[in-house]
Order: sequence, then structure tokens, then C-alpha cells
Amino acid sequence: MIIALEDAKYQLGNFRDNLKELGSALRIDSLREQVEELEKKTSDPDFWNDQANSGKVLQQVKQLKDKIEAYDSLCARLEDAITLAELGSEENDESMVEEVLSEQSAIEKEEEKMRIEILLSGEYDRNNAIVSFHPGAGGTEAQDWAQMLYRMITRWGERHGYNVKLIDWLDGEEAGLKSATIMVEGVNAYGYLKSENGVHRLVRVSPFDSSGRRHTSFASVEVMPEFDDDNTIELKEEELEITAHRSSGAGGQHINKTDSAIRILHIPTGIVVGCQTERSQLQNKETALKMLKSKLLEIKEREKLDRIEDIQGNKTNIEWGAQIRSYVFMPYTLAKDTRTGYEDGNIQAVMDGEIDGFINAYLKMNAQG
Repeated sequence: MIIALEDAKYQLGNFRDNLKELGSALRIDSLREQVEELEKKTSDPDFWNDQANSGKVLQQVKQLKDKIEAYDSLCARLEDAITLAELGSEENDESMVEEVLSEQSAIEKEEEKMRIEILLSGEYDRNNAIVSFHPGAGGTEAQDWAQMLYRMITRWGERHGYNVKLIDWLDGEEAGLKSATIMVEGVNAYGYLKSENGVHRLVRVSPFDSSGRRHTSFASVEVMPEFDDDNTIELKEEELEITAHRSSGAGGQHINKTDSAIRILHIPTGIVVGCQTERSQLQNKETALKMLKSKLLEIKEREKLDRIEDIQGNKTNIEWGAQIRSYVFMPYTLAKDTRTGYEDGNIQAVMDGEIDGFINAYLKMNAQG
């Protein structure tokens, strides 16, 4: 008898209770009923008369079915793993140990991921995310730090199968960036990335300081959901200052070097948005206006304001005391979140986009709050 297989079989058997509890938390039975009701609606001949509504219902059905299918698939996978462990144990087959243990680990990770997704219950959590990066004071040092954060979030998105699209980029003076914006497209992009919204602090020996001194730098990451084209926000022409300029940037191999880049200043709030990656000036303008609407809506929602006119613009200073997370490269290596207390000593992995620990800790903290 191979002890590892017996042990895995026992643990996998007990894991059925975890999945039962997960099914209750996901309200799987209720979701099945919802799908049934919605599918009845689609068989009504009048259902297709209202294109906008029918599209929304079909999207809702797909989302519910995806959730149910993911859960059912995990339950089936668990039963297959138990069968495999039993078979290996009966036949005393040592070659099965690695496969069973690997499958056990994968099932546990998938269950944890689904539990975290339950916490994504915010109104806009399922939306795409618009993420902007801005260096704080400190010139080249801070601009380089902003680019490192841009790379970190981009890597995270790609690692998780999101479509990461560069929207705007302004080169730093010597290195790094003055500002950049990306769109992270995919289900729950905003729900996960909202944890990164805020000021990030870096402590390291500066590669730009010939004396090799330690520097502290700050940069902000701004995360907002992409809203569907929302008619509740009306942008008045006289409140917009629209300028065209030549595309800039090392972010830049995807950027056409033409005068089609657009920058829009919303005069009442001082909010600036830009887009330079679309094919034409008109498309850049449309994308920039959409971003401006998203930004205004997000601030209106966050500050619980009745009217867009009440928005004062963003007053957060990108400096000491305001940071949500610190990244120390020297004299030791540690990334620590000041809100949750979560920390990771593998700074290189964190900068390569392994930030799930921080995201999960933030979502759990918010759920408890």
C-alpha cells in the first residue's frame, strides 16, 4: 500500500464537504432556477422585439451558465481524482502518486479561486478595468517606478488571460513614463484590480544615482471600471478642451507616429484623459471621451454625489503617508500592504506580476468589513 495515495484519497474524500459548502455559497441551486426562468423568457415570441433587452438577458444566461458549469466541472474533477487515487492504491501503483497529488493541488487552487470570486459582488466588479499610472515628485526616479508598476500590472493581466491594451503613453524625460493608461479586458478585471488603486512606495538604491544612495519614490495607480456607454453623463462641448498631438512613446512600438493622438481636459474638474493607440483621430477621441465618462461616473459613485457638477477632481497627493503598499529592494526585500498587512519577500516575483496574494487579502478584508 502506498501511503501517499491513501492519504490523498482520504483528503480528497473530505474535500467533498468543501465543495458542498462552496455550492451553497455560490447558491448553485438558485442559479439553476434562474437559468430555467430566463430561458423560458427567450422562448416567448415577443422576447426578440426588444433587441437591447434580449441581448442583456442572453448575456446574463451565459454568465450564470459559465458559473454553474465551472462548479459542476470542479465537482466532476474531484470525483475523477478520488477514483484515480483509489485505483492507484488498489493496484499499489507508485507511478500514479505524482498525477494524483498534482490533481489534488489543482483542485484546491481552483476551489480557492472560486471562493475569491464570490467576493466580487460589487456592481461593476465584472467590468473591464481602465488603469492609469502617474509618477509622484522625484523626476526620473519616480518615472522609472511608474513604469515598473505598469509592467507589474500588465504582467498580472497577461498571466491571467486578460487582454491588456495600451491606450495612452507619455515618455519620461530620461527613463520611465510621465503617464500611461491601459485597458484590461475580461470578466472581473475591475473586481480584482481595484485593490491596486492608490499610491505605491518604492525604496531602493537608485540606478540613476552615481553615489549609490537609497531613494524613496512614489507613483500612483488609478483603477476605474469601464462603463457601458452611459447616457446619465452628458459632456458639454464648452467644458472640454480637446487637443491633437503627435503620439509619444516607448510604450510605443504599437503606437502610430502620427498627429492623431488626442488629449481631453475636462475644464470644470481639471481631469485629463488621452488616447493615442487607435487607428484614427476620431477613434482616439471616442475612446478618450468614453474614458472621461468612466472617470466622472466612478468619482460620482465613489463620493456618493448627486450631480457630476459636484466633482472637484482628484486631490490625492502622491507622497509619503498616502501609500497603500511599500516595496523595499534594499537593505532587505519585502512588499507589504499597509491596508491588509499582507506581505511577500519575493520582490522579483511581485514585480513580475505575482500579486494575487495582495489582491485576495484585500478582497477578503473588504468582505469582512
